[in-house]
Amino acid sequence: MTKHDTSSIRSDDRILLDPTSERSPAIRSRLPRPARLDGLTVALLDISKPRGNLFLDRIEQRLNERGVKVQRFQKPTFTKPAPEDLRQQIAARCSAVIEALAD
Repeated sequence: MTKHDTSSIRSDDRILLDPTSERSPAIRSRLPRPARLDGLTVALLDISKPRGNLFLDRIEQRLNERGVKVQRFQKPTFTKPAPEDLRQQIAARCSAVIEALAD
């Protein structure tokens, strides 16, 4: 990361890259991860790339085996960020999100 490069943010010894190529990216702090998934609802977000649904099917199966509640969501296209209403819906219904990236 150079002095003028604003496309990445250093956080807790990790570099988070912003894929949206914002000219002036907003600084976003990460939310703490839940210690356990017991009693929580986990969102599985399919970003609409090929085979992402297959990956999420397996994740859903593994979470269900552990008694974790799951809700599935899908972006209309992988080429753009998730619509605001979809993000709000996920935030209102779920405590954690797993996003599928696959090809």
